[in-house]
Formats: sequence, structure tokens, C-alpha cells
Amino acid sequence: MKKALFLPLILGCTMSAIYFLPKAGAIAQSAVKMDLPNISESWQLNKMPASQEELGALSSDTEFSKAICLSARPGEYSWEGKQVPDRLDLSIVLSGIDLNNSIHRPERCMPAQGHTILSSSDQSLKLANRREFKAKRLVSVQSQRVSTATEREQYARYNCVTYYFFVGHDRVTNNHLGRTFIDMKDRLIRGMDQRWLMLLFPCGMEKCHGLKRKSPSRRLIRNTKLPY
Repeated sequence: MKKALFLPLILGCTMSAIYFLPKAGAIAQSAVKMDLPNISESWQLNKMPASQEELGALSSDTEFSKAICLSARPGEYSWEGKQVPDRLDLSIVLSGIDLNNSIHRPERCMPAQGHTILSSSDQSLKLANRREFKAKRLVSVQSQRVSTATEREQYARYNCVTYYFFVGHDRVTNNHLGRTFIDMKDRLIRGMDQRWLMLLFPCGMEKCHGLKRKSPSRRLIRNTKLPY
């Protein structure tokens, strides 16, 4: 008799626990604004639209902010007398509702862009307010086809370094799997869905004077306002 009553009791308690779970609320936005300034410290930001390939590969509610960022190198001039700039290509991608189809690790798409990734590591970066966080740092070699006067295909090889990280409503992480666990925890405990934003800072090392001096990517990231 006791065993017959035990199973319905456990089942009733389990189903009742549903009422203690948080209700799903509004979508929480990322803490970083998508609007890019024209100038940031010593950087000139030239805004550009997302490519058709990017728009077609991700879900329709994904948002993009992109810019070519230039910063003059002190005391360096070309043979024409113009200042030689550091350059990096900034990409900000804001996920839509379907995270699986609107944001992913750069490692997934970089090989299709001609990159061979040589190393991946976590790098601690310091913000202007002295707070620190970890970004993912990728070192790669990119092969790009160049135009020639002959029909023979020729490719140029560029040494590249890329920094990226994800910013949620009140979290920053450089780990795709960690971002997934944060989402699961927030949905279960806080009843909150959130849109994640990925900041991508690729830079050609040849244009950035290698690694002998402070990376332009790190200098621009320093001025980023994060939820700290």
C-alpha cells in the first residue's frame, strides 16, 4: 500500500516544482552598443556594410557593425610623404533569437577565408578603467589570390593575429562552450534569454609591425566599454 502511494507522491512533487521555475521574460540585450563612433582616441573608423556572404550565412535577425580602423604610426611616412597607418578590420556581430544560426566561433569560418590557424590562446587584456578580461587570440596565415598579367594563379600570404570575445547582458567570455553554459544557467535560474555580441579584431601582423610593439588590436580594445 505504501509503495502504491509513494510513486504518485513523487510524481506530484516533481510536477509541482515546475511552478517554482522562473517565467521567461524579455530578451536581455548585450551591454555593448552597436553604433560605432567615427573617431576613437587616435583611431579613424571608416564604417562599412556587411558582405552578402555574411548576410546569407547567418539568420536574418543578426545585426552587424563593421569598420576599417586606421591609426597613424608616429614618425613613419611613405615615399609619397603620407603617414603610414596601422590598420585593423573591426567586426561586431549581434546574435538574433536563434543563437545557433546567428553567432559562432571565428575558427569555423576563417578556413573558408583562406586562413590556416597556427595557434590559439587566452590573453588577458586591460581596459582603460584598469579592469581585465580574457580574449581569445588566434595566430594564422592567410592566403589571398592576387591579380596578375598572366593566367597563372598567384597567391599572397599574410601573417595575421585576431582577438575576439563575447559580451552578453552582464557577462564577458572568450569561450563558446562557456557562453552556452551561461545561457543554460540564465534560462533555468533567472528566466532570461539574452542576445550575445561578438567583437572581432583581426589585424595583419605585417601591417602592424609584427609583435615587437604593442598590438593595434590591443590598443583599440583598451577603449571598449564592457559591463564591468
